[in-house]
Amino acid sequence: MSFGGVVALQGVNLDIPERKIIGLIGPNGAGKTTLVNCATGVYVPTKGNITFDEYSIVKLKPHQICRRGIGRTFQIPRPFLNISVLANLQVCAHKGSVDYDGLLELTGLSPKKQHLAKQLTFQDRRRLELCRALAVKPRLLLLDEIAAGLNPAETLEMIDLIKRINKTFHLSMLWIEHVMTAIMETAHHIIVLHQGQKIAEGPPRKIANDPKVIEAYLGEEYRFVEA
Repeated sequence: MSFGGVVALQGVNLDIPERKIIGLIGPNGAGKTTLVNCATGVYVPTKGNITFDEYSIVKLKPHQICRRGIGRTFQIPRPFLNISVLANLQVCAHKGSVDYDGLLELTGLSPKKQHLAKQLTFQDRRRLELCRALAVKPRLLLLDEIAAGLNPAETLEMIDLIKRINKTFHLSMLWIEHVMTAIMETAHHIIVLHQGQKIAEGPPRKIANDPKVIEAYLGEEYRFVEA
């Protein structure tokens, strides 16, 4: 993906297996959100192809990609602030019946379902962002820094919630995150981008000990030391 003379992604090739949580990490400007924007129709890749269920989606509009089964969250939550939590879900639903009460219960928002979105705490807006994405009944969920800005206790709650969502809905997930404790604890497999290129991939322990990843992004504090 190029923007004028700036190459944001170059030769990136990856697969997202069914029902797995794939972490996507790398420095700011590595191309992570650009990749998600390409996969959801916000951008049309300059070159290459993106397939979902063996069909190319690069020419589709965002709503068409969503209807095929790809949902996403945004770095900054984007609820409709002046309508209720429940109404936010109803706006997003488009595939027949949606168990709103079940989604609200899962994400801990049931007591606040009639609250206006603008009345929610930052943590609850993060939860609503997840809830809205689940309301489209995706089979692939793209998470963009869903733990950003959360304190350590809230981060642990988010880790647990992501795991429960993965188990409950059997979803495939691609999770962009800078909170390394969250991604190392949760992801089955991690892909690392640096300057628009994939520099490593593998299970969390392998990534945490990869010299290229440590130098480009993690630093020595994330290295796993065998007992």
